[in-house]
Amino acid sequence: MQSLGRVAGMTALLVLCGDAARAQETSAPKSSQTAAPEAPKDGAAVALTLKRAIELALENSKEIQVAKIQASVADRAAQITKAQFMPNLYAGSGAGYTYGIPETPGGRAPSIFNVSYTEQIFNEPLRGQAKETQEQSKAQKIALEDAKSSVITRTAMAYLELGKVRHSLELLRKEQESAEKILQVTQDRQGEGYELPVEVTKAQLTKAQVIQRILQLEGREDELEVFLRYQLGFPEAQAIEVTPEELPGEAEQAGDNLVTMALTHNGGLQLAVSDVRAKEFRLKGERRGYFPTVELVGIYSLLGKFNNYSQFFRTFQRNNFNAGIDVRIPIFSAPTKAAIGMARINLEAARVNLINKKTELTAEVRQKTRRVRERDAAKEVARLELQLAQQNVAVFQSQFAEGKLNLREVEKARLEENEKWMAYLDANFQKQQAQLELLKTAGQLDKVWQ
Repeated sequence: MQSLGRVAGMTALLVLCGDAARAQETSAPKSSQTAAPEAPKDGAAVALTLKRAIELALENSKEIQVAKIQASVADRAAQITKAQFMPNLYAGSGAGYTYGIPETPGGRAPSIFNVSYTEQIFNEPLRGQAKETQEQSKAQKIALEDAKSSVITRTAMAYLELGKVRHSLELLRKEQESAEKILQVTQDRQGEGYELPVEVTKAQLTKAQVIQRILQLEGREDELEVFLRYQLGFPEAQAIEVTPEELPGEAEQAGDNLVTMALTHNGGLQLAVSDVRAKEFRLKGERRGYFPTVELVGIYSLLGKFNNYSQFFRTFQRNNFNAGIDVRIPIFSAPTKAAIGMARINLEAARVNLINKKTELTAEVRQKTRRVRERDAAKEVARLELQLAQQNVAVFQSQFAEGKLNLREVEKARLEENEKWMAYLDANFQKQQAQLELLKTAGQLDKVWQ
């Protein structure tokens, strides 16, 4: 009975598996249409959006990695100065041979073992240096954000230019076909005695110029691909697919609004403000160098009789402990006066630099705003010229169909249309480039792609 049950169970299982397999076969075409794209294999092209390219660049950029290391170094430097205001405990030994009075070069008595404790309680010049290094650490974080903006700008420009170059190459290859047709027609007409040799030379020149431009753009395409692969952390053989994109709507902002934003978010200006603040901390600390300094100190010493203590002191004590405060009151301190003068000059230089930065930044934002408007106007002109060229091609094609024009005139019109297409692509990229530079100056690049 058990064997019959097993056979029946296996038979039912096979029937169910067969039905499931047939169901998968019938539903496979439908599921293949909605399935998520698989990860590209080695050598397969990777399709990227502009936003994704920027995300990858921010994750893999070597420049950002260096900026992060520099920020970490600045943090450690700030902690070194700050550490003097924290408890510091040292252990050591001053054991040695003694001939005469027991003493050491440091002024302490020779000891078999000693433990010393120090902690700065009140030292304004040192505190000013600590605050200066802390502000410099903050400045390195600002420099890190500025490095991110630079990476975003270069990546976005390379991505957009690569899309423009590839589109232009498609148009130029069509131009090459048209130029070959024109050359063939012109050569045929010359053979029939309807064209002069100079017309054939002109057609040959047009074809050669198109080939030259194709080679130039192919070289530029290779340069952009190499740059993007390095910037995004891709292997050398990885192909990249880009799509023509427009910048986000946040890139279109009024010039006055951007001036206000630049004065708040521009990386270079923030660094100048941070430098002034650091120099103010340093000057404040140096000016307080005439105040007393207070340090908490303590020392334990284990002494040995072989250092002749009994010959020069009435009593000998092996274990010794001293604790208290070390107070120093400056009566006349020439180094303090010199340090104040140096700190004052550095602060004045930082303030002048800040004023110049603000003036230059305001002018730069307004100049780049005007450039964006000019590029936008140039894009509109290029668009209308392209539209006119397309309309001319339509007219010429209808006249060719009616037998009023020959093929050469139609192909020339197509050549002109392709030229206007490339002019429009150039104008559009130049506008995008101007927008990116303006947003970087205003410190708004990271906010556009958030």
